[in-house]
Amino acid sequence: MQRIYEPASLMEAEMLVGMLASEGIEVHVIGRDLVGAMGDLPMHGLLALAVADEQAGYARQLIDEYNAAQPLAGDESESFPGTLIC
Repeated sequence: MQRIYEPASLMEAEMLVGMLASEGIEVHVIGRDLVGAMGDLPMHGLLALAVADEQAGYARQLIDEYNAAQPLAGDESESFPGTLIC
């Protein structure tokens, strides 16, 4: 197993797990059970995605493509780039 990525949050980790699983890559989330104990403290290096050695290159490629992706023109919501809703 190789650690291939440190997501910013558990939500990002779970989204990437789903994306990689759809490509046939089994992913282990390291630190998932520790996130709740951290509260609002920064968790640098605590959360990570790990995959089998033979799938690491392909998984890194997919995550790089995910990080480089931009929204398609016309796909922005009416509140793009964002509106605070109270």
